[in-house]
Amino acid sequence: MKVVDPVNLNSVDPASSVPDEQCDSAIELKSANTSKKHRESMSTHHRTTARSSSLVLVADDDPMIRLLAHQTLTDKSFEVLQAEDGRHALELFKAEEPDLVLCDVMMPEIDGFELCTSIRAMKQGEHVPIVMLTGLNDAKSIKQAFSIGATDFCEKPVNWELLPYKLDYILRASSTFSELQVSEERYSLVAHGANDGLWDWDYTDDRVYFSPRWKFMLGFTEDAIGHDPLEWIDRIHADDKSHVINDLHAHKIEQTSHFECEYRIKNAEGDYRWMVCRGLAVRNEDGVAYRMIGSQSDINDRKQAEEKLVFDAVHDALTGLPNRILFLDRLNHCIELSSRRKNFSFAILYLDLNRFKIINDSLGHLLGDQLLVEIGSRIKLVIRKGDTLSRLGGDEFVILCEEIEDITVATNLADRIHEELLRPIDLDGQKVVVGCSIGITDSSIGYQRPEDMLRDADAAMYRAKVRTGSRYEIFDISMHKKAMNVLRIESDLRLALEKKQFEVHYQPIVEIEEDVVSGFEALVRWNHPKQGMLIPEEFLEVAIESRLIVPLGRWVLKQACRQMQTWKEHWEEAKDWTISVNLSAPELAQPDLVGAMNEIIDESGLDPNFLKLEITETSLVKNSSHALETMNALRERGIHLSIDDFGTGYSSFSYLHQFPFDELKIDRTFISELDNRSDKQQIVNAIVSLAHNLGMTVVAEGSASGAIYENLRGASCEYAQGFSIMQPKSASEITRSIAVDVDRTEITSFSTS
Repeated sequence: MKVVDPVNLNSVDPASSVPDEQCDSAIELKSANTSKKHRESMSTHHRTTARSSSLVLVADDDPMIRLLAHQTLTDKSFEVLQAEDGRHALELFKAEEPDLVLCDVMMPEIDGFELCTSIRAMKQGEHVPIVMLTGLNDAKSIKQAFSIGATDFCEKPVNWELLPYKLDYILRASSTFSELQVSEERYSLVAHGANDGLWDWDYTDDRVYFSPRWKFMLGFTEDAIGHDPLEWIDRIHADDKSHVINDLHAHKIEQTSHFECEYRIKNAEGDYRWMVCRGLAVRNEDGVAYRMIGSQSDINDRKQAEEKLVFDAVHDALTGLPNRILFLDRLNHCIELSSRRKNFSFAILYLDLNRFKIINDSLGHLLGDQLLVEIGSRIKLVIRKGDTLSRLGGDEFVILCEEIEDITVATNLADRIHEELLRPIDLDGQKVVVGCSIGITDSSIGYQRPEDMLRDADAAMYRAKVRTGSRYEIFDISMHKKAMNVLRIESDLRLALEKKQFEVHYQPIVEIEEDVVSGFEALVRWNHPKQGMLIPEEFLEVAIESRLIVPLGRWVLKQACRQMQTWKEHWEEAKDWTISVNLSAPELAQPDLVGAMNEIIDESGLDPNFLKLEITETSLVKNSSHALETMNALRERGIHLSIDDFGTGYSSFSYLHQFPFDELKIDRTFISELDNRSDKQQIVNAIVSLAHNLGMTVVAEGSASGAIYENLRGASCEYAQGFSIMQPKSASEITRSIAVDVDRTEITSFSTS
């Protein structure tokens, strides 16, 4: 038996033969592939393709018919099963699942009609071709056969020569039908199961098929939307509709290779959702589109995520206000607009909250954040519609005022903000009032870059903050010049540290009762290559703001300790001398300060009891808890502590009581007029008495005459220092004076007349 594909049956040469070995192999393959268990697991289509040839079940009670059918069909490469009646045929069908059934109408027990009905009732027999054998011109039987599901009929007597071709045709038609059915089932499954909504626009009759999923994703039932294209187009957002129509048309006339568009479409609840739609046109041989098929996907979540990312990129996460990026973009737009419109003016207000750090540190960052949100909300209440309020970071806000007549619009707004912030803010039961410092600048200066305008407003704000209280300042050119000078000084300072341009000068501190030197204060000098010798007043503020004071201060301390130890080792007079060194707020705040101090003292060999660190009241305000901990650690090492410039800061007696000071230095403003103002004398007497009661010695700065010196003596002030007593000198000058003057009078005795 030759094994061939029944589709190619017409091309088979009946005279051709197959070697026995190949035939046996084919039979074995067929046996393996057509076992009952295997066939039950396959669909009809898969089962047919798995067989080497088509299996035909012949059911007829006439043995001659069965014999002729078997001979004819096997000659044409069919495989044949024979059944002598309907019951036997039904058993074979269930067991073998043939590809086609050829059965007689009239059979004992179960006739052909009942057999056909039973086969059609089985799932595996639903689409199997059934050909009925009927008598010639038996129209009634033929009609009945078709009504119960027969595929075709053959008249008796059978034309055996044509029968194989007829069955082959039926099988091929059945295969095609099965494939079409599978395709339709697949399409139906895709249409119902896909997450995308499918659509099919037939241009011939201008109707659109919308899949159930397409309708469901908009919240509609299957019968709620018809086939009119306007059911789709009219629901698209007005801002998106034109470009959707244009893109559809562009692909229809073959201007684009495919259709793809994102748009918003109204759902059943009246809300708009983002969709992405894709489609491909079907064209005739002339390239004319007669149909377009596509899908619609819901991308609303993705679009919202994208919009949130964009929003977060240009807005402050805490307050939701525009951030620096968005503010500078809008400010740049105003600058460009003012270059085209001469009458277009604008201004910006730069705000910085006063005492915010104290509130943040005392109440915690959570309430600090709550405060910033409330401040932002209050400022929004008083700005004009169209103004832009932005949070730059920390406690800094900035406002862009567009379309202003003059600068008074900005100053009036500043006044309203100050007034609004006077109302207490409730932070978890704690009532707080936060003022702010505001810097203002406007477009009349002729800015070309938004960063420059923001910089100048910041400079004006800084001046307002220096002048204390809630106030505003308007920028002028002198502020910019000062800012540029600060930058220049900072740059020069960094270079000076690298090139060691600093020197330490020493000013004696005199013991008033004995009129002798008790020690020195180390004062830094900057030997500037262009400006000459600079005193601290000319660069110290910049050094503190830039934090360069930390390395500079440690260098001064190291030099002063080394020098004092050198004097002690060489001169008897120096054995009880002390060295005083200023300690700034940034230095006091350094976490490694105590360790650095110990290292410097150990390296120099100086007894720490001869070292005094002078600390101002303002340095203690910055971080009092950390300062107290650090100062106690310094005292444990034996270092003495002096409160410097007393009377110029807060003059808080709590600082004298709370912190471990050994010495108090009265500021020169109380000393300079001591000889002719009794009120100043009373203040000095009170300060000296207070210090003594707290166990501290007193140093008066700025002694200017013999009378003042005597008044200090009368007030029991222990020490004095000032330019009238002796100018600060370099270490070499002081050393040379001691070496030359055998009596040491230039250093150790003073004329106070």
